[in-house]
Amino acid sequence: MSGRQGRAARVELTPLAVLVLGLVTERPMHPYEMFQTLVERREDRFAKLRPGSLYHTVDRLHDRKLLLVSEVQREGNRPERTVYAITDDGRAMLRDNIAVMLSTPADEYPALYLALAEAHTIGRGEVVDLLEQRLHAMQNHLDAIDAEVSLAEARELPEMFMLDAGCRRVALAAQIAWIGQLRDRLATGQLMWLDEWHRRANNEHHDERHHADSHHADEAPTPGSGTPSRNEV
Repeated sequence: MSGRQGRAARVELTPLAVLVLGLVTERPMHPYEMFQTLVERREDRFAKLRPGSLYHTVDRLHDRKLLLVSEVQREGNRPERTVYAITDDGRAMLRDNIAVMLSTPADEYPALYLALAEAHTIGRGEVVDLLEQRLHAMQNHLDAIDAEVSLAEARELPEMFMLDAGCRRVALAAQIAWIGQLRDRLATGQLMWLDEWHRRANNEHHDERHHADSHHADEAPTPGSGTPSRNEV
């Protein structure tokens, strides 16, 4: 099918579909080879890799004419292996999806941001302990990224296949630094927490009422001051 004539409107591809189309831009592959290559490159960091899901994704891409059958391999008594190649429409669809993801920030709702926004509803000490747990897990994740990069370098895997690792590492390191500072500010009492805010608000309200009562008493007329009472004409 032509890449321009009759080109289908852009649809949002699943992460696994993006991975599959990305693989077959390198060379035609059969699904088992796709799965092996994705596992070897540790691309399960983008999507759950299961043989059944991958075969289903390949079938859907073929039905949409984003993949075509390049050849069917037969070796002795072994099952046939269907080799797939990318079509012009498939290449265009992949390009469009990657372009949108690169250029346009997505509306994401990370659970961490929600938890931080509502953390004040939990006691200060408990939040400090929970953040300590998270920092430990995040540091383990950072170490795992470094290990992935080292392994890729040892296998002489081109850096272009691991560009996401650099971005993830910088973002994760920045989060670790910020959350570590937050934990310290909470632990030392530098950051106001909900109970303190309530006490301060109550004290300010009490002071305002006391000031208003004092001001009203100062303005009240004294007997014999010459100010007529409400009963005088």
